[in-house]
Amino acid sequence: MLKKDLIMRNPLRLMGHETDDILQAGQFGAVLARAGVGKTAFMVQLALNKMLREKNVLHISLEDPVNKVSLWYEEVWRNIAREYQSAQTLQLWQSLIPHRFIMTFRVEGFSVPKLEERLNDLTEQGIFSPQMLIIDGLPFDDESVDDTLAAFGRLAVGRGLHAWFTVLTHRHEALGPGGLPQQLTRFDSRFDVAIQLMPLDQQIEVQPLKGGPPNPPQLFLDATTMLIQPGS
Repeated sequence: MLKKDLIMRNPLRLMGHETDDILQAGQFGAVLARAGVGKTAFMVQLALNKMLREKNVLHISLEDPVNKVSLWYEEVWRNIAREYQSAQTLQLWQSLIPHRFIMTFRVEGFSVPKLEERLNDLTEQGIFSPQMLIIDGLPFDDESVDDTLAAFGRLAVGRGLHAWFTVLTHRHEALGPGGLPQQLTRFDSRFDVAIQLMPLDQQIEVQPLKGGPPNPPQLFLDATTMLIQPGS
């Protein structure tokens, strides 16, 4: 019952999507926001939903060490599970951990071939085989990112994965064509879904930019817990 209840609180379901898997194999989603607004917290909620459905998530961080990423998961889970019995949530949390694997790379040393090499080691030894990738910290201002996205696309199609990317935007930067932030404009054709986190007054609004359902409900990130909440 607890697991089913938490799955129903899936961020994408709250946004009005009829199914949890809005991305198919080889497709990309983007979560865009300025620094410190909540991209990683949003990604962790997407990952936890996948893990609750007994799917494997590979979380790749190009910014933070493994222990910091792990703390993000623990903090978000603690906030999600706060209203439930602690013994029940602890048991469920322990069942989720095997469905997550965290990898970290330095930005300057990262490449998709290096990722593939490490991923091959995991899968060939039967340690971990993901269905979903999270790539947190890829520098979309870098000129070589288009080649990196193309390589990720080949990896995703070849392994039957979909991928979510965080995209760092900048304050007071003019929007590009179609109302998309400039960081995504160059790569718009590569992304099937795009979601922006936008600070408004004392709240952070979750704004669908691309691939969302018609007339989506108004959602916010709670400034204290960083959990997705419906508008009042």
